[in-house]
Amino acid sequence: MAKINPYLNFNGNTEDAFNFYKSVFGGNFITLMRFKDMPEGTPGQPAQGDKIMHVALPISGDNILMGSDTPDSFPPVNTGTNFSISINADSEKEAEKIFSGLSAGGKVKMPLAKTFWGAYFGMLDDKFGIQWMVNYDYTTK
Repeated sequence: MAKINPYLNFNGNTEDAFNFYKSVFGGNFITLMRFKDMPEGTPGQPAQGDKIMHVALPISGDNILMGSDTPDSFPPVNTGTNFSISINADSEKEAEKIFSGLSAGGKVKMPLAKTFWGAYFGMLDDKFGIQWMVNYDYTTK
């Protein structure tokens, strides 16, 4: 069965963003490639140098958060405006930990609260402008 792996693009601060996400979720990067690590002569190498070509961070089970810096040859991205990432926690406690970690330095749009649809749910923009939804679903437990 197919799975969804969110892919985030940044304007040169992917490394800062993914180190932040690693501090929230733990674990280790399964991939961290820089543009300078591409085969010599590949377009963008070495001009992009230390920028991140691809990074992958397992965040829960087989879910992987991926990202990269936008090459200079592409237009800048507008982060956090065209998608949200939904995280489904295994408990209220885990939802609170994740929400607290991700909201540090960011903006809470909807605090975590019990909802009419049977979930503990909140929304935020993290300090990098990425939109998140944190959810613990009571009805499936």
